[in-house]
Amino acid sequence: MTELVSNIAASVIEKLGSLAFQEISLAWGIASDLKKLEDTMSTIQAVLLDAEEKQAENHQLRVWLERLKAVFHDAVDVVDEFECEDLRRQVVKTYGSTGRKVCRFFSFSNPLAFGIKMGHRVKKIRERLDLIAKDRDQFHLKVRHDEKHIVHRETHSFVCDSDVIGRAYDKQKIIDLLMQPGDDGNVSVIPIVGIGGIGKTTLAQSVYNDKMVKTRFYPRVWVCVSVEFNVKKLAKEILKSAGGVISESMSMNEVQASLHSILHKNRFFIVLDDVWNEDRNKWIAMKNLLIECGQGSKILVTTRSQKVASMMASGPFHHIKGISKDVCLSLLLRWAFNRGEEKQYPKLVEIGEQIVKKCKGVPLAVRTLGSLLYSKTEESDWISIRDSEIWKLEQQEEDILPALRLSYDQLPSYLKQCFAYCSLYPKDFRYNSSYLIQSWMASGLLQKSNKSNQELEDIGLQYIKELLSRSFFQEVQDHGVFLTFKMHDLLYDLSLYVGKNDYCLIENTHGTSNFEKARHVSFLDHNLGVDAMRDFLHKLSNNLRTLIFSCKECTYDEHDFININESLMETCISRFKYLRVLDLKFSRLEVVPSLISTLKHLRYLDLRGNKKIKRLPNSICNLQNLETLILAGCEDLEELPRDIRKMISLRYLWITTKQMHLPANGIEYMCSLRNLVFIGCPRLLHFPEGIQRLTALHRLEFTYCESLTSLPRGMKHLTALEILGIWDCEKLVLMEGDDYPMRLRRLTIGFLPKLVSLPQGLIPSANTLQFLAIYHCGNLAKLPQWHPNLSSLPKLDILNCPNLLSLPKRMDRCTVLRV
Repeated sequence: MTELVSNIAASVIEKLGSLAFQEISLAWGIASDLKKLEDTMSTIQAVLLDAEEKQAENHQLRVWLERLKAVFHDAVDVVDEFECEDLRRQVVKTYGSTGRKVCRFFSFSNPLAFGIKMGHRVKKIRERLDLIAKDRDQFHLKVRHDEKHIVHRETHSFVCDSDVIGRAYDKQKIIDLLMQPGDDGNVSVIPIVGIGGIGKTTLAQSVYNDKMVKTRFYPRVWVCVSVEFNVKKLAKEILKSAGGVISESMSMNEVQASLHSILHKNRFFIVLDDVWNEDRNKWIAMKNLLIECGQGSKILVTTRSQKVASMMASGPFHHIKGISKDVCLSLLLRWAFNRGEEKQYPKLVEIGEQIVKKCKGVPLAVRTLGSLLYSKTEESDWISIRDSEIWKLEQQEEDILPALRLSYDQLPSYLKQCFAYCSLYPKDFRYNSSYLIQSWMASGLLQKSNKSNQELEDIGLQYIKELLSRSFFQEVQDHGVFLTFKMHDLLYDLSLYVGKNDYCLIENTHGTSNFEKARHVSFLDHNLGVDAMRDFLHKLSNNLRTLIFSCKECTYDEHDFININESLMETCISRFKYLRVLDLKFSRLEVVPSLISTLKHLRYLDLRGNKKIKRLPNSICNLQNLETLILAGCEDLEELPRDIRKMISLRYLWITTKQMHLPANGIEYMCSLRNLVFIGCPRLLHFPEGIQRLTALHRLEFTYCESLTSLPRGMKHLTALEILGIWDCEKLVLMEGDDYPMRLRRLTIGFLPKLVSLPQGLIPSANTLQFLAIYHCGNLAKLPQWHPNLSSLPKLDILNCPNLLSLPKRMDRCTVLRV
């Protein structure tokens, strides 16, 4: 199906309507044409949500959406083209265009010619859009404004004991919580949290029908809430289930009075199954109807969202995990065979053991595959199920993919594309929040409100936390400055399903299909030769936006490096003019072609681990849209480009270089920088004067800079700097003084043999420091004893500093302390 069209439309319309873009369009004299384009797109956008929902049953509608999506993408490129030219003119105005080479570079952008060319492109897009818009009437689409589709899922309280397997521990834990006395007059809420299909409802049914629960509680009430949280409707459902009488004409006051008469002083037990509501006001209104209950009354809630659970319950909640492989196999055989029949087919049981591995402990997934295998006794049928992706198999309304799809449908529109983007990485991949956010940003997936002062990086982190709270990510590890996490295999299958037309992970170039129209592509096949890779690249769409040659985050084995040379990279550059993300990490690239300057839409360039690159062409500095440049691990890089300051949009820069002195008038003029990391710069002596210009800098780190003798001067002016890291800088001396950052939140120091005393100035006077870590500083003898902010530091971590004789007094507020 064609997904995410409405998201693309919203992104373009937002850009066209922004004040900054209106000024640009006025400057080029095409404001009227762009306004008409915006109006047409807005008219179509109003029916897109309805169209995306109905496309499953209408092939012609899917084709219409595909045509529409292609035009919208072209509109994105046109908008981007204007912004590129505006940035280029800013660079010319700021730094001039002296010199023949510079003049040659800028000669292609004759203002008159550019305006005429872009005017024609806008007109063509409008004409195509008008033709497509005329066809929408045949589909009878309704206007919807980002309303979530209401799915009325129904559950009931009954379950056969034989259907509940592998949940004895979970059941007992919930019952133990139910048996606790609780507060008089206050009802306790116990949430069960887990992904769709994991067995939350089945567990709640089992608890509801337990003999101890039946004996302890009266009345017992079961209500399936689902997506729509209507307080009056739910109250009437509770009233009806508790034995009360309801009518259509009942007022809210009458409902409340009837509820009170039944529940008052009774120790009741209510199950609210499948809750999605995140509106706290609605929940409080609902809970207020249940006050003055008998002591020990309980509400059991099932939900997929940690956010919902935290809102509804003040105490801990129960995370339900997958069932064991043995239990999965037992469940699969129960659904695939009649009782005892499996003994006749030992080979099928053996294949079944392999099938349940892909279910990752999710009972509904096991049931789905078992149902597909029912009455099938040919090995080929079982092998086909084993070797197929779950999302490609035929499924019924109550099967696993529709259950998970409901989680996706309830996502805010801004999270849907971000989730689909995750399908570019392999199953069981450990995502790094920092790189993922930069990629989302480069692809234009982060939506910033015109009224908001939030940084895009903070918005990206907010998106990740939202997906975490909705159980889309799991196994989270907090590394202080970034998070890592994984995606459950079944949710990963869902990401493949919703992103299959736009996003494509090529695991095997011989077995991958449906990649020709994809706009975002990544490779997992590292064994291709250069010629084979070039042939495959020619099969991809010219409109590619993302190209990731290696999905591995870190590799030290050169056998895993990608076969990329200068010629292959030139093919990429000349063929894919609209790239936003180009990931070339851990490749055998030796030369970056000067032609790279033509990728003017590029936002993200990762050259990490390219050990043989000696120089970058100075033309790379013409990438005025570039936001992320990662050069970490480029061990042979002799110097940075001399005009690096012209990369005026750069926010994220990691550097490995052999240079002793950085170029003057370089990095210190890159005022958009948020993250600046020097890693593996063994000859670097110092940072140039002028760091105080980097007023947006949020994070600064020096790691493995063995020759560095001092920190940059002027750091006290970096008012946005919150994270400072210094590692393995053996010649660095930290001097006393007041030229240190004033608002640090996190300070990490390690392997500094010359550190004897921690300068008092490093501890911010603004009381902002939240975490201080000092590792392996063998000569460190003391910390500032009397600094008031150090004595009230929330987290302090000191490891292997044997000469540190004493700590600051009054460390009672320190929540983490390791010495």
